Amino acid sequence: TMIINHSGMSVAGVVLPPQGYLKRCYEYVRAAGGVCVADEVQTGFGRFGDFFWGFEQQGVVPDIVTMGKPFGNGMPLAAVVTTKAISESFSNGMEYFNTFGGNPVCCAAGLAVLEAIESEKLQERARLTGEYLRGRLREMQRTHALIGDIRGSGLFCGVEFVRERKSREPATAEVSEICSRLKNSYNILTTVDGKHDNVIVIKPPMVFGRKEADVLLSALTEVLSNLGSIDPDSYSHTPT
Repeated sequence: TMIINHSGMSVAGVVLPPQGYLKRCYEYVRAAGGVCVADEVQTGFGRFGDFFWGFEQQGVVPDIVTMGKPFGNGMPLAAVVTTKAISESFSNGMEYFNTFGGNPVCCAAGLAVLEAIESEKLQERARLTGEYLRGRLREMQRTHALIGDIRGSGLFCGVEFVRERKSREPATAEVSEICSRLKNSYNILTTVDGKHDNVIVIKPPMVFGRKEADVLLSALTEVLSNLGSIDPDSYSHTPT
């Protein structure tokens, strides 16, 4: 028995588990003799702001943690952290090797990333910038009816767009157009996710600060103010 979970589901449209959810899940899995695995590839290394690892937000301690992509800041680097008991269970004659495991160049890059996160206080930067960004987006809700739910933690943010807030009808076509205009007119790349492709996901590099947030917010305001009517039957889907 095993549970593997993302501490924050980006592809689902930046969905964070409700408080206590993982704690209950872990209790049931462990009661059945199972193992709990946290995937921190997208949410780890301080991106959540208040927490270095996303699973900390849920108050749980996994048996296995997987991490990757941001660990090497562009260099191919991933890692698995586990308990001593699980690690020693592989000492049974089973042969395992990894062609690129222990690459010294990538390992040096990973150490540099960890040092930069600490010395440049990037986790705190993520917390403050994320709070500022979501606060400004909530102000924009007052004048732009397309903006629905705004959610996330630190620099892991999701902005849901709806045609009507009460019914929450997805503004899929509008989001595709918004994403295209941000790219074509302002050289800003965004990600569209969620079940209905109506959530713009904001997961910028950790050095992203208020200055960069203001550039994004200004461009988004311009795009929304001049969006006009989008025909949902004739729009071209924007792949991200």
